[in-house]
Amino acid sequence: MTPLVLGWLSRKLTAGSLDIDLPDGKSVTIGRGAPRARIRFASEAALRWVLKDPRMRFPEAYVDGLWEPENDELLPVIEVAIRNANGLLSSASRQLRIVRARLGELNTAISARRNISHHYDIDTPVYRLFLDRELHYSCAYFPDPDMSLEAAQEAKCALIARKLDLRPGAHVLDIGCGWGSNALFLARNHDVHVTGITLSERQLEVAQQRAREAGMEDRVTFRLEDYRRTRGTFDAVVSIGMFEHVGRPQYNTFFARVRELLAPDGVALLHTIGSAHRPDEGSPWIRKYIFPGGYIPAASEVMPAVERSGLVMTDFEVLRLHYAETLAHWHRRFQDNRAEIARIMGERFCRMWRFYLQASEGTFRWGGLEVFHLQLTRDQARIPLTRAYLFSDSSAG
Repeated sequence: MTPLVLGWLSRKLTAGSLDIDLPDGKSVTIGRGAPRARIRFASEAALRWVLKDPRMRFPEAYVDGLWEPENDELLPVIEVAIRNANGLLSSASRQLRIVRARLGELNTAISARRNISHHYDIDTPVYRLFLDRELHYSCAYFPDPDMSLEAAQEAKCALIARKLDLRPGAHVLDIGCGWGSNALFLARNHDVHVTGITLSERQLEVAQQRAREAGMEDRVTFRLEDYRRTRGTFDAVVSIGMFEHVGRPQYNTFFARVRELLAPDGVALLHTIGSAHRPDEGSPWIRKYIFPGGYIPAASEVMPAVERSGLVMTDFEVLRLHYAETLAHWHRRFQDNRAEIARIMGERFCRMWRFYLQASEGTFRWGGLEVFHLQLTRDQARIPLTRAYLFSDSSAG
């Protein structure tokens, strides 16, 4: 590495430092101060290759085994990377990435199905090895920081149920129902009928099987269906962790569909990852390898589409750090079961998904990601005047 390149890198890394060891015994340090992390590269050529496009190639190089973190501690490395990621991009490069990302979000019915299949149609046993028993694959809710993942996921469902202000006999639409976890919770605990829709064939199979095994087929219906094709009227509409797959070009369509599907006195709840900062293209590596077609919105990008839809926002809550804690639980379970996951999917998959889980946790801790809860109605008088009903033990499932 030339002194010129090292000097440029050190100027760009303004929040922490990274020590890099090379096979010939040389070590270089870029950046300064804390936080500090150490990695070992397989070769100087690999390091030079990464530096040509660090936001994409740094995780690619980890997946390919071209570098390893000291003591196998990946999260400290990710912290340094996250705190300095935007500094490695010029203004022109950032704008180009934003344009490319937006083009990738044109999720037609066909491309949306393909993108969902990429992530969710891998072997279900893999998910069972790191998720909670009920297969919730979204941010849990930790009113008690010491609670188990299972308890925190149930607390999340109970909070959402309170925000939907469900009445016995209500018909609920769950957009992006996953493996049916939230739908089954609502039907079991709140005397409602839930229709869950998903674009993942494997999720549909598991959800339908779970409904049969629970004897709840008369209260829960699951369908392979795009939200744009759903018809009917529902007393409540909920969407948990699906909006990240919608894409900005479809925001107006999404909220217009929610309004059309929602009864005049209905309540909708959107649970989505959001950015605390200005709009950004996010991680190109995540978009390519983990969630193609996905996008994490800033609140400023969501609100205009809500306003245009005619829906009324009756509550907005930010869940801070709850997803970081959820991801920490998932990562521990993933690593505890890594040998079995590698047997099913291979070691490269394990490295990729370890980076994905820890990079996601790190971005919630240090990169400005949060979870937004948007409560929406067609009638602003539908919801109680204060938020006291959200914290009533009697309304919890």
